[in-house]
Amino acid sequence: MSLDSSHRGDFSADSLPADTHADRSGERLKFSGDNSFHRELRRRVDAEFKRSGTRQRDSAQMYLKTTVILATFALAYVALVFFAATWWQALPLALVLGTAMAGIGFNIMHDGGHQAYSERRWINRLMALALDLVGGSSYIWQWKHARFHHTWVNVAGHDSDIDLGVLGRLSPQQRRRPWHRWQHFYLWPLYGVTAIRWHLFGDFRDMITGTVGERPFNRPKGWDLAGFVIGKLVFFTVAFGLPLVFHSIGSVLLFYSLVSAVAGILLALVFQMAHVVEEAAFPVPDESGLQIDTPWAIHQLETTVDFARGNRVLSWLIGGLNFQVEHHLFPRISHVHYPLVARVVEDACREYGVTYREHRTFGAGIASHYRLLRQLGRPVIAAAPTSMLVAEPLAQN
Repeated sequence: MSLDSSHRGDFSADSLPADTHADRSGERLKFSGDNSFHRELRRRVDAEFKRSGTRQRDSAQMYLKTTVILATFALAYVALVFFAATWWQALPLALVLGTAMAGIGFNIMHDGGHQAYSERRWINRLMALALDLVGGSSYIWQWKHARFHHTWVNVAGHDSDIDLGVLGRLSPQQRRRPWHRWQHFYLWPLYGVTAIRWHLFGDFRDMITGTVGERPFNRPKGWDLAGFVIGKLVFFTVAFGLPLVFHSIGSVLLFYSLVSAVAGILLALVFQMAHVVEEAAFPVPDESGLQIDTPWAIHQLETTVDFARGNRVLSWLIGGLNFQVEHHLFPRISHVHYPLVARVVEDACREYGVTYREHRTFGAGIASHYRLLRQLGRPVIAAAPTSMLVAEPLAQN
């Protein structure tokens, strides 16, 4: 079975998942092509859920998981702030707290922010607010991740998640700086600063400039603005206010940095292994700069790579985000169901002749990210894989 290129049409953000929209400028990078593959995927996935009698959201498994993660976070925080008296007591608690902090992002707020946690809007909103508890703005995240990244994955100038500014080059379309020659070495420790930058600079910078990366967004107003301010006050109270009552400023800053570094490294690596690897494409818009000449679903498959799908422990810890292909195609399905969805997607890709990208192990993904950083840092990328430069054409049977 193949896709009939004679039935091409615009596949704009209006027909994308409900959590993607145009920005306030009114300009929108559109997708073109035959959308029959995406429609067939939806039909098959919906049929599989109906056949199995499984609900796509409001999973008891997810509610239990949320309880475990939040309890771990709370217990580690209380123990670290109120009971730890020596460095050897504080160090393991800081590592657990940083991991739980990342777990809240991977699991709870991520499903909530994508409307994948529950059928009830207020529950999704409540779970999304968990990000504000650990230092990020759920409002700005909606623009940065759920809208810009999920719509225009790996498109330079549109996907702010691949924009490190002058620090790193994550796309062939980004300007190379001389120091990028060593980015495959120095970016790894810098990933540990990701969460700290987010807490102390990123959200405030976005609010002041009214942009996320290179794209404008609507600044929060009313209740959204109140949520932003209250969220920041709660986080700074939890991260600095209470600890300073019981500990020296040096200890507080040291362990805040350690906790945030653990969370930052985990968050950065999971994203990088899904999109910034050799197998992922970095598509370029046409000459108008307003259109990608592939359908949206095919774009997601070309720019996204699964990893370590058979590792159940890893899947549980990172909210199923090793099933990134499934997440990008069906962001409003709870991540606990991604293994079920993966079987349907992989079968459909095989039938339609679409490449399904996957690294079998966590280590393979890390190695691929390292090699791509090295390639992108070289003065001339002479041996770069074709998929780095343009998206591979859809195979025809």
